[in-house]
Amino acid sequence: MASSHGKLTVIKIATKDISLWTKTSTLERGAAVHNITGYGVDDENNVGGLKTGKFTMGGWYDASLTTGTAAVLDTPGATVAVIRQPEGAGTGKPQQSFNAVIEKYTETSPHDEIVSWSCDMTVAGAIVRTTQV
Repeated sequence: MASSHGKLTVIKIATKDISLWTKTSTLERGAAVHNITGYGVDDENNVGGLKTGKFTMGGWYDASLTTGTAAVLDTPGATVAVIRQPEGAGTGKPQQSFNAVIEKYTETSPHDEIVSWSCDMTVAGAIVRTTQV
């Protein structure tokens, strides 16, 4: 069985590579479930509906005013292009591309630690899984 180390992951938001400041990322997939059970039966009958997706990430704050994490992510309500390469960049490696609405951007400033950030996004449309060329 093959595996890959998380440190290789590449994250690009609106073509800006924020990988160096990203410590975690999670792509969650799901689907709506519709109950179509009629009268007179004892067991539910369900069918799948529209697919859903959530993308969350977090890391260390980059203070660059024009290219830093806040400049790229502090735009709640905006739809951005996301590229996630979970095995890193390189020919033949997997890539996930999708648009997502920035739902929430958070900055945390602990007294005894580096400023950090987190971002929650909702996938808008399909997640395209390809192999990098």
